[in-house]
This record gives sequence, C-alpha cells and structure tokens, in this order.
Amino acid sequence: MNYRVPQPVPQVILDDVRGAQKMLSGVSRVTAMEGSRHLSALTGSPVHLKCENLQRTGSFKLRGAYVRIACLRPEQRAAGVVAASAGNHAQGVALASSLLGVRSTVFMPVGAPLPKVAATQEYGADVRLHGQVVDETFLAAQEYADRTGAVFIHPFDHRDIIAGQGTVGLEILEQCPEVRTILVGIGGGGLAAGVAVAVKALRPDVRVIGVQAAGAAAYPPSLRAGHPISIDDPNTMADGIKVGRPGDIPFDIIGELVDDVRTVSEDALSSALLLCLERAKLVVEPAGCSTVAALLSEPELYGGGPVVAVLSGGNVDPLLLQRILRHGMAAAGRYLSLRLRVTDRPGALAGLLAVLSVVDANVLDVSHVRTDPRLGLTEVEVELQLETKGPEHCAEVARSLHGAGYKVMS
Repeated sequence: MNYRVPQPVPQVILDDVRGAQKMLSGVSRVTAMEGSRHLSALTGSPVHLKCENLQRTGSFKLRGAYVRIACLRPEQRAAGVVAASAGNHAQGVALASSLLGVRSTVFMPVGAPLPKVAATQEYGADVRLHGQVVDETFLAAQEYADRTGAVFIHPFDHRDIIAGQGTVGLEILEQCPEVRTILVGIGGGGLAAGVAVAVKALRPDVRVIGVQAAGAAAYPPSLRAGHPISIDDPNTMADGIKVGRPGDIPFDIIGELVDDVRTVSEDALSSALLLCLERAKLVVEPAGCSTVAALLSEPELYGGGPVVAVLSGGNVDPLLLQRILRHGMAAAGRYLSLRLRVTDRPGALAGLLAVLSVVDANVLDVSHVRTDPRLGLTEVEVELQLETKGPEHCAEVARSLHGAGYKVMS
C-alpha cells in the first residue's frame, strides 16, 4: 500500500544526510548489523538487525540531536538549548550538548524512569521534572525557551534532526547492499523520514516500511486523510513511539517516500522483546523492537529478499522489562494458569504435583479455595500457575491431568 502526498521538492535531501554523516564521524557509532536465523527461517528471507540499541546513549537519537545543535549559530549556542522527553531524546540532547560545549536543560515527566533521569543528568543536562504526561512536559519546555531564549530542540520535527537520523539509512546500504526491505519504527516520524530520504535517493527499489504500535497509530489515519491527525490518549508499552500526532515535516516525507505503515499489537511487542533477549542476546526496548514485532506478526509480507529491521533503542527501565518479559512469556504460551478440584484429604495435593512433575511443568504458585459454596463437602479447589515450554507443552500438561482423572476447570 502506497500513500502519496504531493511534494515536488522534499524538505530534506540526500546531500543533507550525507552532510550529517560527515558531522557525526567520530561522534556516533556505526552500529552493528546482526543476522537472525530464527526470523530468517520465519520469513523465508535473510533478516538482519540494525542495532541502534548499541548506539551511544542507547538509541539513534544522538544522531539527530548532535546535528541539530552543531548547526546552531554561535549566538544560539550561547543561549543554550532545551528539550522535552521521557528518555531517549533527553539523553541524546544531553550528550550532544556536552560534546559541543552547549548548556542544556531537559524537561522530563514526573514519572520518568529513574535510570533515564539519572543517565540524562550524567550526560550533563540540567533535568527538570514537570508534568504527568509528555504533552505537559513539552509545554513547560517551550515556555522555558520563550522565557530564556534557549533553543528548543524538537525530537523529530526539524530537518536537521531528520538528516541526522537518516544516517542510519546510509549505514544500512553500506552494510547490507543487497537489502530489499527496511523496517523502521515510527513515533513522530523523524527516523523513518530520514531513512526514507537516504534510501530512496540511492536505492528506489528498496521498500521502506514503517511500524507503529496499534495503540498509538496516528500515521495510518493521517496518511488516508492527507494531513496529520491527532489521536486521543495514545496507549502502548512502547513509550519511544507513543506519539499522538505525526510531525509536519516527517509526515510529508513519509507520505511521499515510505511504501507502507503497519501496526503491531502489545502481545507482538512483548513477544518481540523476548525474542531479541533470548535469541539475539540483545536488550531492546519495546519501541526498539517494533520492527521485529512486525516480522513476527506478518512474516509472509517480507519474502523476496534480505530484510533489515532497525532496533531503534535499548533504554528500558528494569521494572518495566520485568513486567514485559512476563507478558511476553504468557503471550508465547510459556505460562499456564488452571483451576481444578481435588478431594480434601492428606496427600491429594502431593498426587497432583507428582503428575505435573512427570510432564516437567514448573509450579510457580499454588493456592487453595475451601469456602466457595459451589464446592462439595469434601472438595477443595486448587489454582495453579505453571511455567511451561510453549503451547505444545501446555497441551501435554492438560492431557496428562485429564488422563490422571483430574477435571481442569480453566
């Protein structure tokens, strides 16, 4: 599916991206490209992972932030810069400013994860916590810019930011010249727009496909309407792409150059994060593995040649990671919850656990209910939480319980 917005002259061109690449030499890393045998077997095409989660500050954001600040006039640098972000952009601006000797102030939501706040401070920014949601944080940062004269560094809606992010596309073509499809996560659209500018100028035959979380997918309705549309209350675990409205500049570029925008579910995101951790040994945040989620969700769409999936970031709060991993394991059939009734007598529970032991199901939790009026006089209800090896193992557990005479209620 191709959405085309009339745009005779792109606002960012290949020369801008090449200029950004020269600026970033010695500053940003040329991140690794790792093959994935599991995803290759799933899609029928070689799949490579572009590891921007291993970039300095843990995401691609340093690229655009550095180029934007480096292009400021001397008097603008002297006034300092200000940004608003829940994490990745904050760290990119903080480090870029420190490298360029520019004072930075970063506004972050009150509930921002402590590791991200601490990292932003360590990179040299003056961090100010304001607002419960990023929209409130944005307003505070813009008011600060108006009051002090500091330059507001937008996370995606500026041509210098897009040019910097586009250097990811140049690296992909250098590292995997045979590529046929590139998958890029989309929030506001800066990364996808930059990659599309670079790739389509040099290899118009390569498909560039954007990926959004279904709960924060502003691009599909906006592209259908032909102009940016805001969505109310975007909701997704992928906070790096949790953006309610496309950026104006990225929107025009994406409408002209990106071949399609797909959406992925929360279950797919958590499964993708788990796959990256288990199979690729890579820590990737939910937004960063949205491209892998797209491959898992619709592998049949990506045959016909090598695929590169951009892992855009790896900054994930450990507490959130723990919850996501549990969710991902449940979505992958690695947990099984069930209830059954047994006779309330000594040894009944031991007999039940013995059956589970034979089929190698690990019991995580067990609880008894004796007070339900639906229970018989000599019955007790047992609720079990089991760790299993996948859907087939779950079915084997159910068959074994049934064969032993137990009636599974759920």
